[in-house]
Amino acid sequence: MKISIISFVAFLCLLTMLTACKNSSGSLIKINGHAPDQASYTTVQWLDSLVNFGTIRMGEKIEIKFRLKNTGNKPLYLTNVHALCGCTVASYTQGAIAPGGTGEVIGAFDSNRAHTGTVRKTIIASTNSPNGNNRELIFTGVISESVAGNR
Repeated sequence: MKISIISFVAFLCLLTMLTACKNSSGSLIKINGHAPDQASYTTVQWLDSLVNFGTIRMGEKIEIKFRLKNTGNKPLYLTNVHALCGCTVASYTQGAIAPGGTGEVIGAFDSNRAHTGTVRKTIIASTNSPNGNNRELIFTGVISESVAGNR
């Protein structure tokens, strides 16, 4: 009985991982409920893909912005955006970005969930462009010790 419960839990974990992998790989990305086809592709220019926030003190929370521009002639969609660590929460422009328009991905970074010293964090963003899957947006900086009175 104990082995069957363990086997069942292991099966559920495996099933969950496989389902999650399909979504993050870009193979099941949908726009307005439909999988994008080449006819709905557009082009994107990332105006920022590497940002250095400088130096902050341990305990500070900051927002890092990455801008993108629709350089094509069809609506641009951010289809999947996620941070690779627990210290950053990603948000992004929802809905269509018109041709010539701009959008953004914002990383809300909490230094309390990181370490002192140099940090390098990554947000992955996908769009409906031919080369839009898994664009790395990277931010770097330094977290210094907190002020002695604030420990």
